[in-house]
Amino acid sequence: MSHPYLCPNCKTNRSRFNIIQQVSKSIKMDAQTGNVMEVYQEDIPPFHLPYGGPAYRVQCAACSIIEDEEQFIKAAKNYTTMR
Repeated sequence: MSHPYLCPNCKTNRSRFNIIQQVSKSIKMDAQTGNVMEVYQEDIPPFHLPYGGPAYRVQCAACSIIEDEEQFIKAAKNYTTMR
């Protein structure tokens, strides 16, 4: 988070953002009821892939779009190279 941001959607916001932390929990659900049958802590079964997405995402506080941080960084880089 030490890079300049520019909203890739509204292209005006460069200073107001929300950082959304993504915390995953690996669970096993009952397919019929939707009840959680098991919560996996460390010993995740081999057929259950762990979450591999980003730890956080960024939301523009002006237009509310939510994207990966890289999209905001790329938009800021493109803006500065076009000037």
